[in-house]
Amino acid sequence: MKPMERNPKIRQADLPSLKIIRYPDPRLREVSTPVEEIDNHVRRLADRMFALMLAAKGVGLAAPQVGVTVRLFVTSPTFQEQDRRVYVNPELISLDGQQEDEEGCLSFPGITSKIKRGHVATIRATNLDGQTFQETGEGLTARVFQHEMDHINGRLLIDRMGSVARLSHRRALADLEEQFAAAKPAR
Repeated sequence: MKPMERNPKIRQADLPSLKIIRYPDPRLREVSTPVEEIDNHVRRLADRMFALMLAAKGVGLAAPQVGVTVRLFVTSPTFQEQDRRVYVNPELISLDGQQEDEEGCLSFPGITSKIKRGHVATIRATNLDGQTFQETGEGLTARVFQHEMDHINGRLLIDRMGSVARLSHRRALADLEEQFAAAKPAR
């Protein structure tokens, strides 16, 4: 009997064909499962996510946004190589202060809204070398941590918007819903 493979969601993903999925794809609502082992499949997933994120001019991307519902996200708030980070099985351990700023999401192209977030956020995660680390960010970095943590917990930008913002974006949201419905294969 063959032993059970670790990280089946990652191993089954066709990494070269991954793309950023859009609202209302139901995978965006799934609560992600932990990454069981850091291996070359995880590293290749992170590399693919960086390529997609940077091509879309994003500063963060969570694995559920490429249809792989595991607890992993990547960031590069400055777009510089030395600022690229991978967070495996992250936990948000503290928030302090408050900020409100315009926020967008690669899964909601063209839609932004003022969102309240903690101004300072501390996160604990594992890196691609298997080392646990803790990092504190403020401003944009804190916002990215919180936004990507929302994704791995199945929470979306639309859930954070106020009713006026949802109303003002109703046409764009309806367009995304129509595009998703039209892209579904016929049964």
